Amino acid sequence: MATILITGASRGIGLELARQLSARTDEVIATCRRSNSALDELGVRVEAGIDVTDGESLAELDRRLGDLSIDVLINNAGILQPSTLDALDFDAIRRQFEVNAMGPLRVVSSLRARLGSGSKIAIVTSRMGSLADNSSGGSYGYRMSKAAVNMAGVSLAHDLRPEGVAVALLHPGWVQTEMTGGTGHITAQESARGLIARIDALTLETSGGFWHQDGSRLPW
Repeated sequence: MATILITGASRGIGLELARQLSARTDEVIATCRRSNSALDELGVRVEAGIDVTDGESLAELDRRLGDLSIDVLINNAGILQPSTLDALDFDAIRRQFEVNAMGPLRVVSSLRARLGSGSKIAIVTSRMGSLADNSSGGSYGYRMSKAAVNMAGVSLAHDLRPEGVAVALLHPGWVQTEMTGGTGHITAQESARGLIARIDALTLETSGGFWHQDGSRLPW
């Protein structure tokens, strides 16, 4: 049984990750800004009031965790705010950087002491952060923030390798969630199953890789 902390666990992929991981008897700590009945009904440990853009909020989470060690840290919290060249919203772009790119780095920094040799970090990113895969343009804030977190993840893989901590960058697929307006190609259940499989398979030898939830490697 592993101790697994998930950010952004109140809905969508995060909620389904919490459901599936708890069902296999892992100890799940689900963090979120606000809880809800769907999350509360899972019976997992819920730490509400946590904002990944706020250092003091994450320091409070660290205090709440006491002497707990973390086997798997899943950075799932993220936002999508569409933007086009004809309608750029720089405040929205900045907000996506804060949540999608700096958020995971803040979380790892705040909880690093709880990770030991054999621990794993998963960053739920997107193939929309791939330079090689960008064939349509647009989505400036989302694409830029995901490209930035991909770089952060590779740096974390290098920096944490001596400590025995492995890092995976994971694309969940185009998922039918509130974020996508239900327009995705796969369900949250299918996405979560694939993400869990990739996390289970992660080793120090594969640390720093960029994978689709279906197991295929993605271009940078």
